[in-house]
This record gives sequence, C-alpha cells and structure tokens, in this order.
Amino acid sequence: MNSLLALFNAGVVAVKVFKKTTPNGKVTVYLGKRDFIDHLDHCEVVDGVIVVDNDYLKGRKVYSQMATTYRFGREEDEVMGLKFSKELILTKEQVAPPSSNNEKRELTPIQERLLKKFGNNAFPFTFQFPSNSPCSVTLQPGDDDQGKPLGVEYAVKTYVGDNPDDKGHKRSSVTLAIKKLQFAPQGRGRRQPSSLVSKGFTFSQGKLNLEVTLDREIYYHGEKVAANVCVSNNSRKAVRNIKIYVVQHCEITMVNGQYSKHVASLETREGCPITPGASFTKVFYLVPLASSNKDRRGIALDGHLRDDDVNLASSTLVAEGKCPAEAMGIVISYSLRVKLNCGTLGGELVTDVPFKLLHPAPGSMEKDKMNALKKSKSIERSRYENSCYADDDDNIVFEDFARLRLNEPDE
Repeated sequence: MNSLLALFNAGVVAVKVFKKTTPNGKVTVYLGKRDFIDHLDHCEVVDGVIVVDNDYLKGRKVYSQMATTYRFGREEDEVMGLKFSKELILTKEQVAPPSSNNEKRELTPIQERLLKKFGNNAFPFTFQFPSNSPCSVTLQPGDDDQGKPLGVEYAVKTYVGDNPDDKGHKRSSVTLAIKKLQFAPQGRGRRQPSSLVSKGFTFSQGKLNLEVTLDREIYYHGEKVAANVCVSNNSRKAVRNIKIYVVQHCEITMVNGQYSKHVASLETREGCPITPGASFTKVFYLVPLASSNKDRRGIALDGHLRDDDVNLASSTLVAEGKCPAEAMGIVISYSLRVKLNCGTLGGELVTDVPFKLLHPAPGSMEKDKMNALKKSKSIERSRYENSCYADDDDNIVFEDFARLRLNEPDE
C-alpha cells in the first residue's frame, strides 16, 4: 500500500488490474475492470490475461469461458429435477496454448502492458457480450431465503483440462464475477415528465384535478426526485391526505412475471383537508436509496459484487427504435406515484409519472462530482489494504479477487 501511495504522491496515474489465482497457485487471471458498460449500440469487451506457471500444463490446455446465470426462482423450491435457473455459456475459447484465432486478435492497451510484464507465460483472451444480453441485476433476498439470490449474473471461468468439454478440477479452476451495466446518456435533456388526471364522483357535480410534474426525466442514484403536485378541487369532496411514492417496477421476462415495490414514500396532511373549491400546490422531495430498503425482499439492486457499495437497480435502456418489451433478463423501470385520499366513500385519485434512475456516464462532470462525494468509500479503503499492491516499474496496481471466492458454488 505504501508503494501505491508513493505513486499517487509522485503524480503518476496507476492502472488498476484485478487478479485471482487458482487454489493450487499455478494459474492467475488478470482483468482490467469488473464493470463493463453497455452503450446500446455496442458493449465494452471483456479483456484479460492468463499467466501460467512454467512446465505446469504438460500437454493440457487452459480454457476460459464467459457465462451468465439467470435465476428466476428460489433454489430451495427446486424439487424433483425442477430448475428455476438457466445457465448459458456465452463464449468459450482455448487460451493456452493460443489457438489460431487468438494469435490474429488485436490486443487492448492493458493486455499489451501485462504481456510485456509477464512475458511468454502470459496469454490474452477477449470476450464480447452478445447483442441484447441483459444487464446485471440482483433481487434482494428475504430473511427466509437460503439459496442464491434471484437475478442475472455474469462470470468469467478459467480452468485447465484436456479438451473443451473437460469441466476441470476445482484446484485448477478460478471464477471471476463481472457486471454488465448501463449508464445515463450524456446530458439529461430538458424534458419534464408530467401527468394530469381528473376524477368525478357519483351523484356529485364537478371534478377533482391532479397534476404532477417532475423537474427532469433522468435522475442519478442518490439524487432527490422533485415532484411538483398541483391539486384543484372543483368537486364536493375533500382531500384528506396525500401519499407520494417512488415505485420500482420489475418485469421478469423468463416467466413473464411483473411486480412493483415502493422504494421511497411519504404521507402528508399539509394543506389538507383540501376542501371543495380550494387548490393546493407544493414541491415534494423523495430520495430512492438501497440503504433505505435493506430488509425488503424482492427489491432489485444493481448486480453487485460482494463488499461493493450497492445501489438500486438502474432503469433498463433499449436502443432507439426498439420496444422496451423486447429487453431480456429483468427489466427495470421507475415511476413517481401520487395518491389523493378522499375518504371511504370518495376513494382515491392516483397517477404515475415515469422517470429513469441511472448512474452518470464515466468521464462526465456529474460522475466526477459523485466520485468526489464518495472518496470516503473508495475501493482502496483500509480493510482491503492487504489485497492491493503496486508495481512501480509499470505503474500497475493489482487488487486481489480472493475476497469474492465466497460467491462461488462448491463443486
């Protein structure tokens, strides 16, 4: 850690590389990042390097594959061969000795640096996410859930075997969990989503009018959602109270299931009762946060790696010209819901205003501001000091994946 600090103090920008070694210590996998961004028109490639000890293979080969697991039901409910998960191997390749396809492939900058450092024992690999592949999402388990959480997960598995169909042995295999994410587009636009609804009452003249307007269409995680609520009561009923919610909508495409959860809420009697002929206008603020919903089963979270800061799942984006219903995996959307309570006989007047909840794009000013606010939660925080070390010659910082082994199933 001291060498890492020395690099920063010297004004040198170090490149972070994540590493994980097989239990027998003979094969090590290096990845330049754990989060890969889906830009809708293309997705970042998964690029890494595998380093093998001298004279270890003895005629065997090193294979690497990228797989996704889509779990849509509880593991403890799987009986009589029934499975509530689908595992797909998206791509697989022979890394060492390199196949003819690997030799022709263009190297990424991080691969070039690692190959220069490790020499002939290093072998590059590159994976591409298939088009329309779902983003990483995890559904928060309940207290009674014992198995793996529901959601979409990705992992890169490397193993030593005699042929591609060989499953490999646990001591010579290593799995690295990765994430596929989407970020907000540059600039949030000037559109202000709004909704205007009215309600009439039986045996009563006039209507109750409700207009809700948001100050923007795209919010970043941790920001306040500002809702301008305007009530105009031209009926003979009185509004007793106002309830406002941020609603997370989840669509699980594998089973064609849908459900919604409140992730932020408030109830107020301010300005109430809104009597016949009266009006009321006020801006209400809500902040949807994962930390406010830690004990709620089924809340969708950004597919998170253990020990990372967890956010609510981001809104699912689709390419221009495509229908959101065509998206795969777990499709996430958000809306702000306002309810006016008019009593037992009067019922409720309800409206939803959709918006998007996303992370700012890397490199944007908004992203820089949020990073400044999260300095205290930096990945190099003290409890991980022993898992990081720096190489002064190449300005590469290595961070160990070892603490993520708890995520792996027993074989």
